[in-house]
Amino acid sequence: MRWSILLMAIAANAAHADGAADLKAALERLQEQAPLKATLDASVWRKEGEGKEAEEVNGQASVGIEDGARGMQLSYSREMLARLDAEAVAQARNPNAKTPTLTASRDFSPNELRPMVAAAAVLAQHLEKAVFKSEKVDSFQGKPARMLTYAQGMDVISDRQRKYVKDFEGNIFVWIGADGTPLGSRLVQNFSGRAFLVVSFSGKTEEQSVYSVAGKRLITTRLESRGNNAGAGEKSEFKTVKTLQLVP
Repeated sequence: MRWSILLMAIAANAAHADGAADLKAALERLQEQAPLKATLDASVWRKEGEGKEAEEVNGQASVGIEDGARGMQLSYSREMLARLDAEAVAQARNPNAKTPTLTASRDFSPNELRPMVAAAAVLAQHLEKAVFKSEKVDSFQGKPARMLTYAQGMDVISDRQRKYVKDFEGNIFVWIGADGTPLGSRLVQNFSGRAFLVVSFSGKTEEQSVYSVAGKRLITTRLESRGNNAGAGEKSEFKTVKTLQLVP
């Protein structure tokens, strides 16, 4: 009797242990493009160089987003437009002028906004060529979760990039709820290589996302991107934080 109970428990656990399949099903059902209205805030920090010659840029910008039957539309406040105009004039007069708002607003391109409003499709693309490695019981922001680990290989970069990149390691960690709905994710990529035989380079990029569900659409409420690069005697670092807040 004890053995039969044990086997039944193992079978029940196995039935609920396929987190990769649960995640895939969740990503498929959470791609419905229901109307969405939100405000996006972006904070950007970049540093080029080292020591006294280092240049730093800090910027903030915000934009309104409406995504629906007519497509995605952006709206800028009068204050934002005034700041953008003032910085554009200053840069025209002095190419070295600081333009923090212009710098932050570059993160409002459609390609940069898509992970925020169409998170399921973007996460599915990240996982398309990734290899599932493991699943374990974990927590995410105090909630019970399962953490799935995936590995990325060189096939996620272009043929041209592969000519120069010699070492590449990518890992994706996804935290999911009981029904497979993504709660958060972390993407880490490390790379190094050599260009033109004599110029070596290395770098690291990392993205951390927090997800939420709006209707049947998966959205990213917070996305933090950071990274660093070094090569040819130059170094650079960056950090970007985007937050999305739904508007009734």
